[in-house]
Amino acid sequence: MLVGYARVSTQDQNTDLQLDALKAAGCEKVFVEKASGAQRDRIELKPALAYVRAGDTLAVWKLDCLARSLKQLIETVELLDNRNIGFLSLTEAIDTTTAGGKLVFHIFGSLAVFERSIIKERTKAGLDAARSRGRVGGRPAAMTDKDIAAAKALLADADITMNEVAKRLNVAPSTLYRHLPGGRGALQEGGTA
Repeated sequence: MLVGYARVSTQDQNTDLQLDALKAAGCEKVFVEKASGAQRDRIELKPALAYVRAGDTLAVWKLDCLARSLKQLIETVELLDNRNIGFLSLTEAIDTTTAGGKLVFHIFGSLAVFERSIIKERTKAGLDAARSRGRVGGRPAAMTDKDIAAAKALLADADITMNEVAKRLNVAPSTLYRHLPGGRGALQEGGTA
């Protein structure tokens, strides 16, 4: 039996293209979900994996529908393989029920690992070169010492909320809390934050 799994990242996206392709491929049942691929435990993926039986094949429209990282993809496909369940990616034309498909999947995985290693090496070399020239990497701080002092002064007024202070300083409330852990309460207790 061919079982499909379709996923889009946001509620605004539409699964119609994936559903049409999976139905055309012959999927008898399709599990659909709208969730980020970065989420490890996806609500519809678990039932899809539990539903497929030995001899079945789990089909996706594209590899990134099943997993966001290579490690997660390989782990999932190995889990299926250990249960004698095939994997089919329609867009990449990878079918692990065939010897050629298994080979292509493993070569694809190896190339992705190699590419990620090369990117890490280049990034590290670039950062090392920048440091040797006295440059410090990273994003500039969202709040300066002056901004923090202004926030503390504003928070001295009990009528002004943390959200209002964040808005006045043009930062997210989470940024303000990161610079002033404990918010107003910590300022009142210790006098400094």
